[in-house]
Amino acid sequence: MTALLRYQTDLLLRSQRWLAPLLLYAVLLAVAVRSGEPVLGALGYAAAALLPVTAWLVRICLGQEPAAARNVVAAAAGRRRAHLAAILAAVLCAAPLGAVAVLGVTAVGDTRGVGAPGAVASGLLATAACVLTGAAVGTLTSRPLLRSRGWSLAALVLASLLALVTTGSPAKHAVTALVTGARTAAVPLPWPALPGALLLAAAAVALSVRATAWRE
Repeated sequence: MTALLRYQTDLLLRSQRWLAPLLLYAVLLAVAVRSGEPVLGALGYAAAALLPVTAWLVRICLGQEPAAARNVVAAAAGRRRAHLAAILAAVLCAAPLGAVAVLGVTAVGDTRGVGAPGAVASGLLATAACVLTGAAVGTLTSRPLLRSRGWSLAALVLASLLALVTTGSPAKHAVTALVTGARTAAVPLPWPALPGALLLAAAAVALSVRATAWRE
């Protein structure tokens, strides 16, 4: 699996397709985050913005190989393992991006009343929940479940929006906890969102990996 992860990550980095999601995230942060504002609210926005970015990265990784190359890798390592490696590569690229954003937002935000360590802990938990939820969204709206590029992109945008506003969504729970904490000056630790996001991502990945056996 390590070799497959390295292969998928190298493909992503060399293709420079990661540049568009990175620029999107930078623009969203520049618009939503201001220096000196309450840090918890800013961290909530930063985590929420990472959800569609993660979904986009998953979609890129699942579609970046030519069909011939994908068949060769599947023959050498197994189609399911190759598919799983592509999803994990996207998540492993999104997670450090979110961690850097948490540290950066905490550095420029107003931490009075909450403290930097508490803000970082809350931000990392919310970011992890949004990354996992974004991975689920990207997995469910990409091949082999959705092959049409147009429908796939439309479904990704809609599903990302729903994941951020639908009651019961782990991402919404985590982001809401931080935004509410900014108003009450209390440090929330959205632990319940993390296992929920993990279960959602695991179910989406399991469905997608299994679908590779009968749709490709």
